[in-house]
Amino acid sequence: MPRRSILSAAERESLLALPDTKDELIRHYTFSETDLSIIRQRRGPANRLGFAVQLCYLRFPGVILGVDEPPFPPLLKLVADQLKVSVESWDEYGQREQTRREHLVELQTVFGFQPFTMGHYRQAVQLLTEMALQTDKGIVLASTLIEHLRQQSVILPALNAVERASAEAITRANRRIYDALAEPLSDAHRRRLDDLLKRRDNGKTTWLAWLRQSPVKPNSRHMLEHIERLKAWQALDLPSGIERSVHQNRLLKIAREGGQMTPADLAKFEAQRRYATLVALAIEGMATVTDEIIDLHDRILASCSTPPRTSISSNSRRPARRSTPRCGCSAASARR
Repeated sequence: MPRRSILSAAERESLLALPDTKDELIRHYTFSETDLSIIRQRRGPANRLGFAVQLCYLRFPGVILGVDEPPFPPLLKLVADQLKVSVESWDEYGQREQTRREHLVELQTVFGFQPFTMGHYRQAVQLLTEMALQTDKGIVLASTLIEHLRQQSVILPALNAVERASAEAITRANRRIYDALAEPLSDAHRRRLDDLLKRRDNGKTTWLAWLRQSPVKPNSRHMLEHIERLKAWQALDLPSGIERSVHQNRLLKIAREGGQMTPADLAKFEAQRRYATLVALAIEGMATVTDEIIDLHDRILASCSTPPRTSISSNSRRPARRSTPRCGCSAASARR
């Protein structure tokens, strides 16, 4: 079964995109005096231009320019202007495959570029696993790896290898997260969590589905039901501080994914993942129910304190009442 892609087509394209503004082109492809000194050691304008263009591609985006691939025109012009040669010199250089291969070897020797090896792959997975404990977004992991390889002057492998390393890191991080949430659980905890997937006494819904129901209207009946839900979550008596054992981003992601699954789907998970998902659902569910109880309380109070509305038209039809003095001295004054 093919591995599920963690990068979209647009994300894959963005990872190796060339600069598209003048400022970015200048920042990435302006040569130092040392660079120019080395480039000028090549004989003839075509060799100097070709050597320099290959150097640019190795530095950013960090790849080898394909034999049949023409250089990016704005990049080619910027390089030609710095070397004071014509851009047409590339046409002559592009036909010399042997020269291009020799220059590539020289560039790796002189500037320290390294090919991507299995050792780099293992280091990449280790690096990304630590990051995947915080986020499982493929584009974030792949971008981090590519930037790391550029800083190490490692020639980028095919994007499939970058994606494979990122996916492997996510898998390893997931295992560590599942273990962190499931290992502290006792047998009693596990039994109570498994009971969430069973149907309630009325047989209509599972305990988990009932616990995740939101109140429809702010009234006392729904308030009491929600208090019962909170008590049921608290009765799980999960280990203290278990919510701090994993990064909040990953905890919320696991809870969100678990909430979209049926109890039957959750029951099919292998044990560690199932208990970790149920723990995440319990932590998120307890917080949600608490917030909803507070909101219900506020809405019920607001409905009780709002005075009944009286239409203006009905008030206007009432006869005006004569003001009556409320104290004895005022009445006496009126009689005099």
